[in-house]
Amino acid sequence: MEFDQEGSFPQETVNDHVDEAIEDNEVVLFMKGTPMLPQCGYSERAVGLVQKHRGEFETVNVLASTDEFRTALERHSGRETIPQTFVDGEFVGGSDVLKRLDERGELDATLQA
Repeated sequence: MEFDQEGSFPQETVNDHVDEAIEDNEVVLFMKGTPMLPQCGYSERAVGLVQKHRGEFETVNVLASTDEFRTALERHSGRETIPQTFVDGEFVGGSDVLKRLDERGELDATLQA
């Protein structure tokens, strides 16, 4: 589902999009921007770490409706922060957690769904 960058979307629409992205993808990263053009340093770090260990994964740009994405993501992770990474439907964490897992040599195994 593509979102128009002009304004926000109904909460139910965003909830459905988040639910489907988590359910339908082995690894999904909710981030600000895109892998080619991250729009914050945390998203840039997160996408770089995931790309380091995994060739294919899904990303969702939350900027089209940031507040609604925060609310939808909190339902799954208990956190409003962005970026957020999910593997096999389970919340892994944001860029800080990905960095710690990488430093401990555990990120590769975590991302291999």
